[in-house]
Amino acid sequence: MIAQPYYIKVIAFLGVFLLPFVVLAQDDASEENNKARIKTVYRTEFYDLRGTNVFDIALGTSVINGDFVDPMFEIYSHFGYKRFLSPHFGIDIGYHKFNLAYIDTFNEGFMSFDVNLEWTVLPHCRFSPFVFAGAGLNASNHFKETANKFQGGIGLEYIATEKIGVKLYTDYNYVLSDTLDGLEAGDSDDTYFRLAVGVNFYFGGSKMKSKKLKNQATVIDSNLLNDEYYIKK
Repeated sequence: MIAQPYYIKVIAFLGVFLLPFVVLAQDDASEENNKARIKTVYRTEFYDLRGTNVFDIALGTSVINGDFVDPMFEIYSHFGYKRFLSPHFGIDIGYHKFNLAYIDTFNEGFMSFDVNLEWTVLPHCRFSPFVFAGAGLNASNHFKETANKFQGGIGLEYIATEKIGVKLYTDYNYVLSDTLDGLEAGDSDDTYFRLAVGVNFYFGGSKMKSKKLKNQATVIDSNLLNDEYYIKK
C-alpha cells in the first residue's frame, strides 16, 4: 500500500471523530425547524392582540357621486359588530348614518345596514391592512326611500394596546338606484364614498387560544415520539 501523507491521515481522523457531532447537530436543527413550523401553523398572537369578537365605532365624512355638480363632504358615523371566523376572515355587520349633499342644491340624511366579509392581511401583527366587501340596504331618513347596494373598501389598523385597535378606512358604495339625490339622469346609478377613523374594541378568543396551544403541544410531542421511535429502530 502506498503511504499516505500525514495531513491526509489527520483529516481522515478528524472526519471520523466529528461525524457523530455533525449528525447530532443536524438532528437538533431539524427538530427546531419542525417546532418552528408547528408554532407557525398554531400561532396565537392574534388572540393576544385582538380577539374573536369586535365592537367598533367610527366617525368621518361622506361624499356623493350622482347627477348634480359640486358635491359636498358631509358628516358620517358608524357602529357595528364583527365576528372572526378565523384570524384572517370575519363577518362584519354595521349601521351607518351619514348625509349626502351638493352645494346649494341637495342635502339629505341617509343610513345603511351593511354586511361584509373582511380579510385581515396580518392578523398576528400590530399593524395590518384589511379589505372588505359585501352588500347592504340604503335608506333615506324615516325609510322614505330604500335601495339595495353593494360596497367594498380597504383600510389600515394599528393595535394601540392589547384588545384596542385604531383604524382608518374608506369604502365605495354602489346603490342600485339612480334617484338617491332626487334626480334620475344619465345611464348609471348613484354612488358615494365614505372615509373614517375608528376604534375596534376586541374581546373573546381565550378558549380558541388554549385549544391552539394544546394542539401545538400535542403535535410537537407526537413528532418527538416518532423521532425517538425511528432512532431506536
